[in-house]
Amino acid sequence: MRGVVIKSTGSWYEVMREDGTVLPCRLRGQFRIKGIKNTNPVVVGDFVQFDVENDGSGWIKDIEPRKNYIDRKSTKLSKISHLIAANIDRAFLVVTLKEPRTSLGFIDRFLLSAEGFRIPVCLVFNKMDLYDEAELEVVDELTSLYENIGYQTLRTSTFNNEGIENLKTMMNGQTVLFSGHSGVGKSALIHAIAPEMDIKIGEISYVHNKGKHTTTFAQMFKVPSVDGFIIDTPGIKEFGLIQYSKEEIRDYFPEIRQYNNCCRFDNCLHVQEPGCAVLKAVEEGKIPSSRYMNYLAILQDDDLKIADWKLR
Repeated sequence: MRGVVIKSTGSWYEVMREDGTVLPCRLRGQFRIKGIKNTNPVVVGDFVQFDVENDGSGWIKDIEPRKNYIDRKSTKLSKISHLIAANIDRAFLVVTLKEPRTSLGFIDRFLLSAEGFRIPVCLVFNKMDLYDEAELEVVDELTSLYENIGYQTLRTSTFNNEGIENLKTMMNGQTVLFSGHSGVGKSALIHAIAPEMDIKIGEISYVHNKGKHTTTFAQMFKVPSVDGFIIDTPGIKEFGLIQYSKEEIRDYFPEIRQYNNCCRFDNCLHVQEPGCAVLKAVEEGKIPSSRYMNYLAILQDDDLKIADWKLR
């Protein structure tokens, strides 16, 4: 039988069959020894083939090829990735300026991961009702920065329903992912979109100014009002990258990619090479300095030694 994984709890998976019924499934041990280099071989959004047992549970026997996925570095195993979700039509990264604060580094790492599969990303600036005049100016600056690169942005507030209808329109007929730090309001936004869904909403831990984890496991919900599915994920503290080569990192920054063929050297990494068109564009303000600095930071995180890179 065929179905889609709608919830993962580590050892058990909830699989929705094509008729809409859901049953608990386990994973056959063979998947854990097939050379899979991630902590979770099956992820929410996966289409799977499974057999049904006499007790009504199932055994997942095959995972269909994914059209895309978003992953990050495992928090416990530095050389292993952790899959967040698969087969996504659009990702919404929920960001906030405070309570808690989302760093630009976090945003840019998430965008890079999505860029690898050309997954459209919309940056959702949430909790707009909390910001003062100076903070609203920062939102204006960030909106301009990322829209000029080519990313969509949206401003939302569950307090006064700002942007909720626009959010619904963007979701129509799609499988969408909601991601971000704990406490940025992902669950509250989902509840505003689909009040009939039982989503637990948490408060901010003001001791550390970070959100409490209200979503423990990734879960996908069917939302008839938008004729689509929402994937709600646990809050992410840090977004580490693991599988990208230097060339991929260079190519997954759209505003940097457009200058690749303008440099003196074909394999220019845009660090300190002579005749680098990207360095010139940064100096002239054509590439945002924050994005370029985060690009360099991601390169430095890479185990591939930049100092040993030979130009050609």
